[in-house]
Amino acid sequence: MSAQAAPLVYLVDDNDPFRRSTAMLLETAGMDVRDFGGAAELLAQLECAAVPGLGACTVSDIRMPGMSGLELQRRLVASRPGVPVIFMTAHDDAGTRSQALSAGAVGYLIKPFTEEALLDAVRAALGST
Repeated sequence: MSAQAAPLVYLVDDNDPFRRSTAMLLETAGMDVRDFGGAAELLAQLECAAVPGLGACTVSDIRMPGMSGLELQRRLVASRPGVPVIFMTAHDDAGTRSQALSAGAVGYLIKPFTEEALLDAVRAALGST
């Protein structure tokens, strides 16, 4: 009997305390979390490693110094089209939301959101609802 690997979540947010607490929540729910303080860090990691596309998703803030979450999404779609993206933002506006969802985001959460809303979005993105 083989053990199934934990679903992989790439978590990207420049707010360290928020990122750490979100990572703990996802880990407590049985997920393997790789967290990054910025989009460029995640992209550099993906370039250096053979990272799975299936069974993985990315949860990213939209507004971050350097590269935005929307630019990260564009690059992920180009390099790893099978990895679903969920956005989180404290600065919601209709244009950004429309752009994110039109580009294929599978979730869009407005901070503050409930733990259940995040877990539901991640499970749906991973296909394990």
